[in-house]
Amino acid sequence: MTITDIGNLIRQTRNAQGLRQDELAAAANVGVRFLIELEAGKETAQVGKVLAVLTALGIVMTLTPPAGTTS
Repeated sequence: MTITDIGNLIRQTRNAQGLRQDELAAAANVGVRFLIELEAGKETAQVGKVLAVLTALGIVMTLTPPAGTTS
C-alpha cells in the first residue's frame, strides 16, 4: 500500500459518506489544505494526522509484522 492508495481510499470513503473536505477536516481536527494534500498522495503527510482522518471516517488500519517476528 502506498500513500496514494491511502489518499484514494480516504477520498472514496469521504465521498461515499457524503462529506465535503472541510467537514472531514473539521471532524478530524486537521486543516483543509492537509486533507487536500493527503487525498492527492503527498508523501510527507504527518502520521498522526493521517490516523486522525482515518479514525474520523471509521477506517480501521491493521499492521501485520513479518512472519517469524514476535510482538
